[in-house]
Amino acid sequence: METVPKDQITSLIENGLYDSAQMLGCFLVSSNAVANAEANSLVKAENLVIHGDALFGQKEFRRALNMYKQALQQCKIIPKQIMVNPRSSLSSSNRSSSPSSINISAINENEVKFKITLCHSALNENRAALMELEGIPSKARSLRMNLTLGKLYRISRHNRASISCYKDCLRHCPFALEAITALAELGVSAKDIISLFPQTPNRRPPFEHLDSIRWLQRYVEAQCCVASNDYKGGLEHFSEQLLRFPNNVHILLEMAKVEATIGRNDESMINFEKARSMDPYVVTYMDEYAMLLKAKSDQSKLSRLIHDLLSIDPGRPEVLVALSVLWERKDERRALAYAEKSLRIDDRHICGHIMKGNLCLLLNRPDAAVTAFRGAQELRPDLRSYQGLVRSYLALSKVKEALYTAREAMKSMPQSAKALKIVGDVHASNEGGREKARKFYESALRLEPGFLGAALALAELHVVEGRNKDAVQLLERYLKDWADDSLHIKLAQVFAETNMLSEALSHYQAALRLNPQNEAAKKGFERLEKQMKGVDPDAPEEDEEDDVEDADGEQEEAELL
Repeated sequence: METVPKDQITSLIENGLYDSAQMLGCFLVSSNAVANAEANSLVKAENLVIHGDALFGQKEFRRALNMYKQALQQCKIIPKQIMVNPRSSLSSSNRSSSPSSINISAINENEVKFKITLCHSALNENRAALMELEGIPSKARSLRMNLTLGKLYRISRHNRASISCYKDCLRHCPFALEAITALAELGVSAKDIISLFPQTPNRRPPFEHLDSIRWLQRYVEAQCCVASNDYKGGLEHFSEQLLRFPNNVHILLEMAKVEATIGRNDESMINFEKARSMDPYVVTYMDEYAMLLKAKSDQSKLSRLIHDLLSIDPGRPEVLVALSVLWERKDERRALAYAEKSLRIDDRHICGHIMKGNLCLLLNRPDAAVTAFRGAQELRPDLRSYQGLVRSYLALSKVKEALYTAREAMKSMPQSAKALKIVGDVHASNEGGREKARKFYESALRLEPGFLGAALALAELHVVEGRNKDAVQLLERYLKDWADDSLHIKLAQVFAETNMLSEALSHYQAALRLNPQNEAAKKGFERLEKQMKGVDPDAPEEDEEDDVEDADGEQEEAELL
């Protein structure tokens, strides 16, 4: 009788040789080596699972799913056969010893159900995945099963059930860091998370003393601070961890992400560059880094980053968002296509939603922008999603909705100067609210004196109300302490409006000395040169002025981000 060696297929799978395993699996599932009906069903079930594992390794998830489901069907037949044929010649003793049959315990139905869950998840069939995983009794679920179930509940917005699953994970393994991050983002306090860690001698984790995981408690506190928008506290905890674990790429990336979120662009870029110098193949958060490089108009570094990322893994959502950033200036529609592709790969990728929202605004599609920014907010509200929503509502002339969103940002981040500025932006959008806008901008500057975004917005408000002298004094005062290209550009624009062209020219030149790649400074400088030569800068290219204004808007926005 012809037989196919199962142990060889299993060995091929363990060694990652899925092509050979899959081809050999076709022989296995078509074999008729076992004549006994009951044993045959058991053998078929095992063969189908092995073939399914090979297909899963090949990422042929639909075919693997079919094999696993057929295996479960075979398992369902077995008890019926036993009941129908109680005098079966295959006893329990020879069932385990016969080389042509299989012990019934060899098929773990719960494991097969979990494999079905993983197939559905890989195919983005989250509802089917959740239903399959819920069919496994809670006591039979492994750590990985609970972690997957927590993720699926969270995707389905069943937050209470999700929290319960993640808590079970930490009770079994306090080092499941993704469970810690998820619980923090779901609003569980640091105290409650730490209380889940094994404390008593009977439940002692595999380390000698609880003191040895004090760093883990600080990590929990850092993640909870960030999740509750206490970015300063989060950065303090992460900085403390970095002292204990120097050159920790994960901590550097977490710090860089938080710094990018709150507008500390220079510090963020330094930490991203440190992380890349230690691990040049890291992809995590590199789309955030790409956005910072674009805000700095550092096109050469951005191009090198994209080149590196494409050589590492072109299918990651971070890489596609970075490509979207690269194409934003050249082709907004192509940039949008990359952002949308990133969301098709991972619809929970926050940067993808934010990038899509920004591009929809540039393409004058504020309704689509609202949807994108709401998608980001549902995953994790932060300053950028609030800011994007406000800009979208203002573009739709929905001032009431914009003000509600801005106030919501202020309530969730009471100590944030950026949140105060968002409220000021809404009031500044209409003539009757300018006085309120001024107060909010001044409050933001009192809270964070180095917040240039608020200083630029206040200067613009002075200009709109005809107080150019006040705008110049404010900007020059800031230039004494902060040599920033955006301040020089704004001063150049104010001087240009008052026909002080030589002063305007000197500030554009200063901006370009600080940042030679600044597009707004380049365009402003070229435009001003034409004016000084007596040439109408609008005559040959009618849309050039709009381009300059857009670039300036991007510069101010970049400072806020």
